Amino acid sequence: MSANNSADKRRSAVNELKRDLILKAARRVFEEEGLEGASLRAIAKVAGYTPAALYFHFDSKEAVYAELLSSSLDNLKQETERALNQISSPAEKLHTAAMAFFHYYRDNPRDLDLGFYLFRGGMKPRGLGQERDAMLNRQLQNGLQPITDAAVALGAGAAQAREITASLFAHATGLLLLAHTGRIRIFGVEVEAMMGDFATTLTRQIEEENSHVDH
Repeated sequence: MSANNSADKRRSAVNELKRDLILKAARRVFEEEGLEGASLRAIAKVAGYTPAALYFHFDSKEAVYAELLSSSLDNLKQETERALNQISSPAEKLHTAAMAFFHYYRDNPRDLDLGFYLFRGGMKPRGLGQERDAMLNRQLQNGLQPITDAAVALGAGAAQAREITASLFAHATGLLLLAHTGRIRIFGVEVEAMMGDFATTLTRQIEEENSHVDH
């Protein structure tokens, strides 16, 4: 290995380490201040770098937030793929993919806050710029794609499959919001059972509709 290659690898490793430290610091700042209250200067201070050093890696706080959210969505996709490993039945795939989505955000509530921009600022429309929003929306859709694919494999049309995916997404996030805020306790119910029942009901509905068409 040449000296130049060794030096390049060392620089790359150092840059990756710095980037990781910046992202960890940014996560803390966003959790405390929200997207609107955060700044690159605050992130730099927590990370132990100068603002100029941050600009080498990110051109804005929106770019940092997008990187964190992108990483979270990658993790969601990996967890879903892991749950679906060796499952071949479309019905089981749909149910498993829906529950994998639910379980990921159940176990990582701050990632749910990250995805819905709930840090400090509360619920309202937010974005990171048209290009970043489009990229992150595609990542979210990729994470939910196994649900859509399983619905189609069960016999749903493209439009119905999208509607089913949206229904499961809305049901899961609603239950998670109630669970993470403790509001679900007033009903004396178990959110996981409710999510599982909803996924089962939708799966059976598709199967029944498809069987009627076949006959």
